[in-house]
Amino acid sequence: MRRFFTGVLLWVALMISMSLDSRAGHIIGGDMTYRCVAPGRYAVSLTLYIDCNCVNCAQFDPVNDFGVYACGGESNLDCNQLNQSSTLQAIPVQVQDRGFIEAPDYECLENPPDLCVRRGIYTFVVDNIPPRDESIYIVWQRCCRNVTINNIFDPDGTGATFFVEITPEAQRVCNSSASFNEFPPTVICADVPFEFDHSATDLDGDSLVYRFCAPLDGAGRDGGPDRPGLPVGTCTGIIPTPGCPPPYDPVVYVPPYSFNNPMLGDPQVRIDAETGLITGTPNILGQFVVGVCVDEYRDGEFLNTTRRDFQFNTADCDVQVFAGIEAEAILDGQQYYLRSCGNNEITFVNQSGQRRFITSYSWEFPGADPEISNDIDPTIVFPDTGQYIGQLVINRGLPCSDSIDIIIDIFPEINADFEFEYDTCIAGDVVFTDLSTTGSGAFQSWEWDFADGNESSEQNPTHEYDIPGLFDVTLTVVDINDCEDEITLPVSYFPVPEEVIVGPDRAEACDPAPINFFNLSRPIDSTYTVIWDFGDGNTGEGIETAHIYEEPGLYTVTVDITSPIGCEASETFEGLVNVLPSPIADFDFNPKVISQFNRQVSFTDQSEGASFWEWDFGGVGNTLLPDPTFVFPDTGIYEVQLIVTHPSGCQDTIVKIIDVEPEVRYFLPNAFSPNEDGLNDDYRGTGTFEYMENFLMTIWNRWGEEVFKSTDPNLGWNGRYNNRGKLAPVGVYVVLVEYEDVRGNKREIKGFATLVL
Repeated sequence: MRRFFTGVLLWVALMISMSLDSRAGHIIGGDMTYRCVAPGRYAVSLTLYIDCNCVNCAQFDPVNDFGVYACGGESNLDCNQLNQSSTLQAIPVQVQDRGFIEAPDYECLENPPDLCVRRGIYTFVVDNIPPRDESIYIVWQRCCRNVTINNIFDPDGTGATFFVEITPEAQRVCNSSASFNEFPPTVICADVPFEFDHSATDLDGDSLVYRFCAPLDGAGRDGGPDRPGLPVGTCTGIIPTPGCPPPYDPVVYVPPYSFNNPMLGDPQVRIDAETGLITGTPNILGQFVVGVCVDEYRDGEFLNTTRRDFQFNTADCDVQVFAGIEAEAILDGQQYYLRSCGNNEITFVNQSGQRRFITSYSWEFPGADPEISNDIDPTIVFPDTGQYIGQLVINRGLPCSDSIDIIIDIFPEINADFEFEYDTCIAGDVVFTDLSTTGSGAFQSWEWDFADGNESSEQNPTHEYDIPGLFDVTLTVVDINDCEDEITLPVSYFPVPEEVIVGPDRAEACDPAPINFFNLSRPIDSTYTVIWDFGDGNTGEGIETAHIYEEPGLYTVTVDITSPIGCEASETFEGLVNVLPSPIADFDFNPKVISQFNRQVSFTDQSEGASFWEWDFGGVGNTLLPDPTFVFPDTGIYEVQLIVTHPSGCQDTIVKIIDVEPEVRYFLPNAFSPNEDGLNDDYRGTGTFEYMENFLMTIWNRWGEEVFKSTDPNLGWNGRYNNRGKLAPVGVYVVLVEYEDVRGNKREIKGFATLVL
């Protein structure tokens, strides 16, 4: 967190990775906004726009240095006179977001090539600035602007200043600035009426007033190629570090341009004070710097101004209109070809563009009715079969016009038709018969789509469906004139299988035996009723099913199938599933409590039907004995597994947990004699400490004073206060011992230590 401070600012410029020898002669606009997060805390965002086709220009600075100042107000504090003594903060900010601004998509206008605008966003938080009587200025500056700008003097030497002013009133009410909704289009077309909604949104719902205003100069050429060796971080340098305090000079417009009339135009380009709508018809090609300010008021009280300056590029855009219709083919780029089979009345689908620039349509078809039409999508009647040639002209007699030739072939009628037959109850082939007709006298192709992923090009095919269902079969026929017709008829196909076929996933299994049954018959789907008799008194339903056999035996399975239209099929499968007997694994062990002092365990098999035993003692040993004894190598938790095998070969498994506990044994003595005779001179516990953790011993006298503390179980009390100084008085002392075993269990021992001499 940055601390609020006043006084002289000592600022050390950051080393920036890109070269500063190249001036940023590429800036085409930007704006800075703020949001009051809480009193004295503001989220600030600078959005900067640059020309990414600028040659030998710097791109976005990886780090921009922002200055924060307090000026004006009742104290009339002047930032310049105080030589930056009013600086509150200086903040280096990295660019967080880079992207491109797309060129506008004018429907009937072609944009000039190589337009490229990049956007960079710098966001940061200014905090610990309580409300004050002066305005807070947050500033960033950079040199320079695009050298090709038309309406200001020396654009390549004119910098840019972007700032927000948080007025005393805005600080008092925790106001947030307005934010512009859209960035203006990167190009507008000369001599074409133009409008752009440059409105803004205010989170606080305050009143907004829009106006053209002067963009601000800022920074200079010091440190650039024409002024090498001069400091780049001062107010006249390429990158003031940080941005310099107000006031700021406006850019200087070249007459007759001004901040209030930055583009001229006929009518003049203006901005609506209430809506922010920019309108006009620019008529001069070039690049123009425009400034827009939105003033924010609450209950008639001025709060702040949000500023943006940007560059309008006025270009000579090509108006694009073209004639076109929906056609079968386009020949030689201008001849649109249509084919009609059996229909002399043609409705043309107009696909000319762009419609808002088209004022007239002229259709001409000699020998047809009518021969001339001005409709958008005319309907023309041709007298007979044959070939006809016509024309479509749009905007006839205007500079922006286009035309196409149209060729129409009227051929005799063609009609697709077919019939089919099949056994509706027993699955088999469906026989299709073509009944199509054509006035041309001959067909050249038949294409059948059986609606199940299969096709045929035969005239009279047969087809067997693998699945049941209602299939919309389509026949498409083409005659020698390339005339085409199609027909779709429904085929209801719900027979039962000619042969019932099923398969269990296992023919032999151990009890209890879960068996999955699969119906391999076809055609069949979920609309069919399938009943299974598993041969053990239980039944099931479904194309596929599962059943658990609880007892050993050889089982016969029966399947009954009924189709949605009532057709039936049944099959019995003798001895389909053989279920073998299984053992039941179980064992016991002794002793029940096991520790590092006694790691030998005796295991007793309690399984049923077992003839073979396989023991695994948690990965540290194994045996084939039925009742083994095993010594575990160390403390820990072991998963002991017993696998038993029945004479049938079926197996069962059981796993039990054996816990060899890491036991701690700790005992406190009753008394000690610290008389330095080498016998019982200190007080300490005895026992096994190997698995003891987080040990703490404290000893207290009868007045509740702590006289000894130790975290080492091997360190005893020598009778002196904290084992230093003089001996404690003879008497009884309270002892408290706390520790944890390796399993995390907390233990506590209380005792008494009698000090004697």
